[in-house]
Amino acid sequence: MTSTKELRPETGPIEPSQSAGITPRLSVIVVFFNMRREAGRTLYSLSTNYQHGVNANSYEVIAIDNGSAEPLSESMVRSYGENFHYRFYSTTSISPVEATNDAVRKCRGNFIMVMIDGAHILSPGVIANTFAAFSAYENPFVATVPFHLGAEVQNRSILKGYNQSVEDRLLATQDWKADGYRLFLLTGSLSDGSMGWFGRLFESNCFALTKGAFLKLGGFSEGFKARGGGLVNLDFFAQALSCPDLTYVLLLGEGTFHQFHGGVASNAPANAHPWNEFHNEFVAIRGRSFATVPRRPILLGRISPSATRIALASANLGLNWWQHNDVLLERDFRGD
Repeated sequence: MTSTKELRPETGPIEPSQSAGITPRLSVIVVFFNMRREAGRTLYSLSTNYQHGVNANSYEVIAIDNGSAEPLSESMVRSYGENFHYRFYSTTSISPVEATNDAVRKCRGNFIMVMIDGAHILSPGVIANTFAAFSAYENPFVATVPFHLGAEVQNRSILKGYNQSVEDRLLATQDWKADGYRLFLLTGSLSDGSMGWFGRLFESNCFALTKGAFLKLGGFSEGFKARGGGLVNLDFFAQALSCPDLTYVLLLGEGTFHQFHGGVASNAPANAHPWNEFHNEFVAIRGRSFATVPRRPILLGRISPSATRIALASANLGLNWWQHNDVLLERDFRGD
């Protein structure tokens, strides 16, 4: 078992900041692969022009280009703020795992936020509420709920003609850059079967914890070499929820919104989904089948009017699930 002391933020010499002599508390690591269209929206949603109640000195954004054939440009990334940095990770790997781990090891923040799929637009309270969790708890594991843009999960909507052009028109119907919570009006579904804020998450496409905790847990296992990292994100999430020294905090009323980009799993129809391929790799690495870890989180945040419809659906589904699993619920509530 990992001790609480071991999971405290790393101490030691602070590397010089690249701006104003200030070392950021948080390093946001977001990974892109051939996402020129999607990257602009994602990066904007990480900027101080969009995120509420934060300043550029408190966090940095490290945009990792994982060997893209059509890479981003440094000038494009830097246009979102002086706290934005671009790194091209030269690799032939189809997995983002090594690039992510490398960025974590080299980043300057004592806290890290990891987005293994750069196609996700954030809601505007994610960073401020993550800082609130860091202040409230010694060793938090902070997670966000993933959503899909569009009326349905994109694995289904793609069969009805949903694509990048349709999504561009959809996003144009709401001034989401002025009010990011309007993105909740553009989603008809959670991106998986986790049932949202009141359910039981088994993955987050934007999570945060101390850099030391990430490394002590082993980071992303570099045995995951499948397309897009396979089940590595689910694997790490399960490890974090299984660690009793990490306080599991879920950001209520916040989320990330997946843009259509032809993703190997998120945009694959059911008959072409790579789950079996990914799961076989997981079994080869872990020696067992993948299983979710039911753990009730501490909820931090508030629900915007735009998100009320989604919150109601989450409550109807998620709380009903917990009620039918009351033994697990009671055990977790007591902290056994």
